[in-house]
This record gives sequence, structure tokens and C-alpha cells, in this order.
Amino acid sequence: MKIKISTAVNADLKTVIRGFNSELFLQLNPPFPKVTLERFDGCKKGDIVKMNLNFILWKDEWRSDIIHHEVSTEHFLFIDEGTTLPFPFSQWKHQHLIERTGDKTIITDNIEYFAKNHILTFLLYPLLYLQFLYRKPIYKKIFG
Repeated sequence: MKIKISTAVNADLKTVIRGFNSELFLQLNPPFPKVTLERFDGCKKGDIVKMNLNFILWKDEWRSDIIHHEVSTEHFLFIDEGTTLPFPFSQWKHQHLIERTGDKTIITDNIEYFAKNHILTFLLYPLLYLQFLYRKPIYKKIFG
């Protein structure tokens, strides 16, 4: 299943790229589940992001490896792929695309995910869509 959400912000490309750090990562997480960041290397190929998720009734781990990144004067792109995923996920790939467009920058989250079965994959869609929609006002607040 795929989700794509874009947000225009009033900051230049370099400012937005510099802002993609552990502080932003923590701010982008919704209140539930509670996230504890264990490791955040950055957004370049070979970097690792590892977090613990507290679902109240159980705790789980999420690890994503940055498998690709590229930088130009027009864009910055990096892709994280889940290597340790909580139930009910079986696959996760998230492309972060940051593009310069005139005097604005567009931040696009392209997510592709699968759960343990087709029904769970379908049921997760509205929850994940809302989770990534939650990021829009945060991006706008942080990047103007």
C-alpha cells in the first residue's frame, strides 16, 4: 500500500535539509504510540534510526536503515527501509523528498508498506495517512 503527502514550507532547501535531525524526528511523531529514540545517525546511506514504541499493552522496536540518499542544488532525497518492524508490519519503505521550487521547499513523504496480511494492510491505511498528515503543521511551524 502507498501513501504520499506533500507539504510546502517557506524555507530554503539548505535550511530544510539541515533541519532533518533527531529533534525534528521526535517532533514528527504523534502522541501515540510513545516513541523513545535509541539511535539516530542521520539521513545518509548507511545511517540507522532505531526507536522503541510503547503501545501501553506492549512495547516493540523499530529499526530503519537509510539505504539511499542523494543531494543536488534542486533536491535532497533519502530512503529508509524497515529492518526490524513492530507488529503488524512486514515491510516498510519511506522516501523523503525535499525539493526546491521557487522561493518555497516541498517536503514529500512517499511511504510503501505491507502488513502481515492484506486485511491489516488495508486497515492500517487511514491510521498511517493521519499519522503523516499530522506532520504537515509541524513542518510549517518549524520551517516557516
